[in-house]
Amino acid sequence: MTEFTLDDFAARADALRQEIRKAVYGQDAVIDQLLVSVFARGHCLLEGPPGTAKTLLARSFASAMALDFGRIQFTPDLMPGDVLGANLFDFSANAFRLVKGPVFTDILLADEINRAPPKTQAALLQAMQEGIVTIDGQDLPLGEHFHVIATQNPIEQQGTYPLPEAQNDRFLFKIVLDFPDRDAELEILRRHAAQPVGFAGRDAGIEPVMTAAQLKAAQALINSIRLDEKIITYIVDLVRETRTDTDVREGASTRAADAMAGAVRVMAALDGRDYGLPDDVRDLFLPALRHRIVLGPTAEIEGRTSDDVLSSILGRIEVPR
Repeated sequence: MTEFTLDDFAARADALRQEIRKAVYGQDAVIDQLLVSVFARGHCLLEGPPGTAKTLLARSFASAMALDFGRIQFTPDLMPGDVLGANLFDFSANAFRLVKGPVFTDILLADEINRAPPKTQAALLQAMQEGIVTIDGQDLPLGEHFHVIATQNPIEQQGTYPLPEAQNDRFLFKIVLDFPDRDAELEILRRHAAQPVGFAGRDAGIEPVMTAAQLKAAQALINSIRLDEKIITYIVDLVRETRTDTDVREGASTRAADAMAGAVRVMAALDGRDYGLPDDVRDLFLPALRHRIVLGPTAEIEGRTSDDVLSSILGRIEVPR
């Protein structure tokens, strides 16, 4: 297996950023958070209005990392078998034959996941948590690089099914996308003005800059990074505070704390360090927990958001030195 040093890893991550920016411009923070989630073996929930490059981001990541890409458009009539696959009778062979669903891929885009009913949403739970799916009692492993990027539209809520807390907890990050700033939007239009009308970002010529073997080596490097006791304590104190805050009805789980600790190790490696910093924890606290807490009635009446409450918690928990 290819061996990576911290310098190698940081250089490869920069190359990934450059390739993805060929298609997606003005979303640098989102790209960095997606990089963390992929290397931390987590899944991501992207929330943003239409036209903010959510689908393009997922496709670009798969292209730059030479991974297989699959897409499922979630709709109210989508059934679990449409996601996982099923054993269908083959009349020519007079036997049942397994037809695998689109979940058997590396990067899976679950587009508008909140439009499918809970039964279909739940079909992804086992895949996201255990890396396997069960069809007619048979356990089938998914690839070692299986990664879900789910999207949802925060504007249109009619005919949607909010994700239950158990499923939200399977996502490492909830990344909120907004429209790019004016300068970035101008640059996007300038780039497209030099292309044929109808140019799609997926045609931006993204080249693979990381192989599956290199991805595995990068993840092995991250496994070697250990966190100082002060960083671990800081993560636990922050997460536990969400369970006692008066603005929070349901706080974050132990799984959330453990997942955030893994993400901090990735942040350190991306910065060329073999140790985590309190700033890594603070940078990841909102995307890692905003979807894992349930606000109480007082906060909702006052119009406070999950980000507001989490920012308040960050401000009152002492930062280790």
